[in-house]
Amino acid sequence: MSREPRDALQFYLTSRAPCPYLPGREERKVFTHLIGRRAPQVNDTLTQSGFRRSQTIAYRPACEACQACVSVRVKAAEFSLNRSFRRILAQNAQISALEMPNRATPELYRLFRAYLDSRHSDGGMADMSVLDFSMMIEDSHVQTSVTHYRLDDGSPNGRLVAACLTDHLADGLSMVYSFYDPEFTERSLGTLMILDHIFTARRRALPHVYLGYWIEGSRKMAYKALFLPQERLWMDGWIRVD
Repeated sequence: MSREPRDALQFYLTSRAPCPYLPGREERKVFTHLIGRRAPQVNDTLTQSGFRRSQTIAYRPACEACQACVSVRVKAAEFSLNRSFRRILAQNAQISALEMPNRATPELYRLFRAYLDSRHSDGGMADMSVLDFSMMIEDSHVQTSVTHYRLDDGSPNGRLVAACLTDHLADGLSMVYSFYDPEFTERSLGTLMILDHIFTARRRALPHVYLGYWIEGSRKMAYKALFLPQERLWMDGWIRVD
């Protein structure tokens, strides 16, 4: 009689729900738990297979009639700046990045709340409490950090204008969730954070920066296609896009 190992992964399937990206479609997800000593290794393997992490859960789309969600990772060493990216870097020259432990603070939560209220007031995260936020930031069994982006405005520490929750993988950095001050929308802080992660990965000789899912036809996800060269995960594996 054979038995499954006690620490063998178990996968589960969610029920159908409206797709938040493509009108008229439904989504389902397959997920498993990321806990224990093996969590970092499992997270590496699953991320390379198209999964994303949320707290102690790893998930990926499992929609029956749709394969629009495509995992994207940037080739950090080969990435080159175009004119638009250079303009964004120059515009934000007074913003510095500091990698910090994944600890929730009142300052981070205020920034997160302002971002949600301005950009995603009708989304699934709109009613997140400070406790929910703390869980999102701190509940991780893998190596995770929060990068703080501060504007040198003359104040003692500088104004916190953006932040990114990041997982550290054997082959790169995975941008789990980022948010920014809506007063600075014109500064393209989302793009700035991706550029900063690409430069960080390059300095650490890490080949990839994982951006999550790109969805052709979704305006919310269109920006991810701009960071080239990149690889997209299709049925035949990771395919390079220049």
